[in-house]
Amino acid sequence: MDAEHILHTIEPVFDGRSRVLVLGTMPSPRSREVGFYYGHPQNRFWRVMERLYGLEEGSLASDPSAADPHAARRAFLLRYRIALWDVLAACDIAGASDASIANPVPNDLARILDVAPIHTVCTTGGRAAQLCRRFNGKALAQRGIKLVELPSTSPANARMRLDDLVLAYRAANVFAD
Repeated sequence: MDAEHILHTIEPVFDGRSRVLVLGTMPSPRSREVGFYYGHPQNRFWRVMERLYGLEEGSLASDPSAADPHAARRAFLLRYRIALWDVLAACDIAGASDASIANPVPNDLARILDVAPIHTVCTTGGRAAQLCRRFNGKALAQRGIKLVELPSTSPANARMRLDDLVLAYRAANVFAD
């Protein structure tokens, strides 16, 4: 599969109460298609969140028939003071393969960090962590913001089952009421 140049067009989710910022690398083709984060049905991000917060399975599912199909997910994030965005504003990428990322252009995290009292930035996967350290590590350190690398919830991370992901995210000790 050939790489194509992708511009990030999904708005970040945050408000002035957000405390934890979760960053992926770049929205997958499916996420771009549905217009929201972790939109591939096999991505386990939303199932991990449901389990961490003791929600009913499927309660954070998108409702394609609704005026805002992602309203439940947005409301959940804001309720639990979680901001959600990606490290990159643009890059060349083949499909959803983080390993193929070339010519990365970072998002300006100050857009969130200047508004919200973020104390921890969590990345979903090794490539997101690497890019975040490269582009934002110094600025995060200067602000006293901790960077935590979490495992990817992508179906490509087949070595980790859902239960393993939940344990890893719980062990980070940053997701709480």
